[in-house]
Amino acid sequence: MSLRKLIVNKTMAALAVLFTVFYSGTAFAQDAAATATTKPVDMGKVHQSALFYVLLFLLLCLFIAIVGKALRVYELTRETQGKPEGINWNTVNAIIFALFLVVGLYGVYWEYSVHGTMISHMHESASEHGHRIDEMFKLTLIITTIVFVLTHIILFAFAYVYRASDKRKAYYYPHNNTIEKIWTIVPALVLTLLVLKGFLTWRSIFYKVEDPKNRPISIEVTSSQFVWDIRYPGPDAVVGKKNYKLITAINGLGVDFNDKNSLDDLIADEIVLPVNKPVRFILTSKDVIHSFYMPHFRVQLNTVPGMTSYFEFTPTITTDEMRTKLNDPKFNYLLLCAKICGANHYNMQKNVRVVSEQEYKEWLTKQTPYLTNDLRKVFKLPIPVEAAPAAAEAPADSTATAATAAVNTNNQLALKK
Repeated sequence: MSLRKLIVNKTMAALAVLFTVFYSGTAFAQDAAATATTKPVDMGKVHQSALFYVLLFLLLCLFIAIVGKALRVYELTRETQGKPEGINWNTVNAIIFALFLVVGLYGVYWEYSVHGTMISHMHESASEHGHRIDEMFKLTLIITTIVFVLTHIILFAFAYVYRASDKRKAYYYPHNNTIEKIWTIVPALVLTLLVLKGFLTWRSIFYKVEDPKNRPISIEVTSSQFVWDIRYPGPDAVVGKKNYKLITAINGLGVDFNDKNSLDDLIADEIVLPVNKPVRFILTSKDVIHSFYMPHFRVQLNTVPGMTSYFEFTPTITTDEMRTKLNDPKFNYLLLCAKICGANHYNMQKNVRVVSEQEYKEWLTKQTPYLTNDLRKVFKLPIPVEAAPAAAEAPADSTATAATAAVNTNNQLALKK
């Protein structure tokens, strides 16, 4: 039996009806029993589910299809009766294009008036190079907005004015050298200017002439899912080397203590920067690509496994000054990850404080050395004399005691310097 005969067979149709009735009745009985034993479903938040909007979209498509079929029946009826065409679809399409233009332009105006306030109220850049970034962004936005509006006015206006009509014949216009030169040369010039401005801005940020009298402070930031590890240099002002092959449970960053510059390095739970002093971040990653992003300073650069990146800038506004400017006593600068690096990506944050130089020096003397007694044993380094008795009396507290002694030593060195 062919598929068509099987479908139109009366017996099969009757069986299908009986099956549908039986299944519907069973399902209804189960729903009734479930409703009797469970609490009524709260339909108040149904609009918040994705399924609601999918069904709403399908309902809209069904409505459009029904209207289209009704109009098609209307046209066929007039055609069979020998009447002229009832609806001029060329005019209808042209009017729809004109409406799209008006609605679209209003949408652009609404977007700028509502969300555009984010730009006008955007906080002042807190770094030297940030002002150049903001200027470049605003210039690009102005140019692209003008081009967007003009091209769409021309596009939709042509579709309306030159719609198909029986009163005129379309003119075949395949080629025009002048127009092609205009739409090739003008965008090329504009884009060249924007690219040059971006290139010069980039060079001004990443290729600086170092001032011997004002050397940048080096700070190492290591990214991993989903934390930022911060390492400051000790009194020698140099962050020591590290090697991923040295990473262990007690040496999470893989610091190489064969490098003497590593012996006095410090770890911190936050980033503290002195105002108006250049800062050079050394950026690495332990696992996947992250993005070192500090929006208030207009700083963003990827941290890539197996590669070291650098970003240098000078903060110009302290945290307290920015709180006063924004009238927000709870404001804080933040370090974020701008890559979707995993499930807990949103929580990869670190507090950043910009303070006076004196406050920075005082804060630095209170930080914990990275080198602990356990690490000294692994790398066969001498344990400070101050920590030896405590280590013998209380082995469980050996790490904390050594850390405290090393902090005192570093504090004295830093204060003398």
